[in-house]
Amino acid sequence: MKLVQPLEQAIRNNVWNGCSVAFEGFTHLIPFAAAHETIRAGLRDLTLMRMTPDLIYDQLIGMGIARKLIFAYAGNPGVGLLRRLRDAAENDWPNSLIIEEHSHSAMANAYEAGASNLPFAVLRGYLGSGLVDVNRNVGSVTCPFTGEVLAAVPALRPDVTILHAQKADRHGNVLLEGIIGVNKQAALAATRTVVTVEEVVDDLHCHPNACVLPAFTIDAISIVPGGAHPSYALGYYERDNGFYLAWDAISRDRQRFLSWMEDNVISATPETFLKRIPGESH
Repeated sequence: MKLVQPLEQAIRNNVWNGCSVAFEGFTHLIPFAAAHETIRAGLRDLTLMRMTPDLIYDQLIGMGIARKLIFAYAGNPGVGLLRRLRDAAENDWPNSLIIEEHSHSAMANAYEAGASNLPFAVLRGYLGSGLVDVNRNVGSVTCPFTGEVLAAVPALRPDVTILHAQKADRHGNVLLEGIIGVNKQAALAATRTVVTVEEVVDDLHCHPNACVLPAFTIDAISIVPGGAHPSYALGYYERDNGFYLAWDAISRDRQRFLSWMEDNVISATPETFLKRIPGESH
């Protein structure tokens, strides 16, 4: 299958300096391995999009990859702050970061608008919200039928969307199971889509209402078992809660963060991911 290629090749062929990238996945199927490969590629000045930036964006921002962040809610789920993101926002370390914050519903609708080839999304939202005062990309439109004033945000159309999924078949179709989040919309809104998967199979064996990204929407597939760790992949491995707790201490100090990233990302390979998953045999 021509779509299948090593992760290093997939990232270098589809991500470039200054482009906009959506690393999506909601709670699970978060593409950590692909983000790490992006860091190893030495890319810079990226506009990062994500509905809920968590550890994956803390790492990207802390390594100086990002120029701008478009997001809704940022934090270490169940733990607290994203310390590298906060350091960049407050102290310009390792570089300054442009912040564009939205609500969850606005991000979801903006991806949907991008997937539908519409210029903007319309929603009921932002009433009483302070985001309107700090985000110039929150506007309003008047319904031509009822006269109701509604919120409007620009469509999200990333240059590249990067996802992790359970499996792909040998034709290049990709199956997403469990919490889908905005994965489908982010893929369809993007100019290019790269997907890491746990495995490639002969038959997806999916039910009629499954979320399948057809091969013609995918530009590259890389087989990376464990590629969502420390998040989880339904049916393959569980969330590594201990790592999320540990990250708070790792990311608190700049030098400790850089040392961890050197040992576990810069000097590592995608093959190391499987070894990080508790309980897996190697």
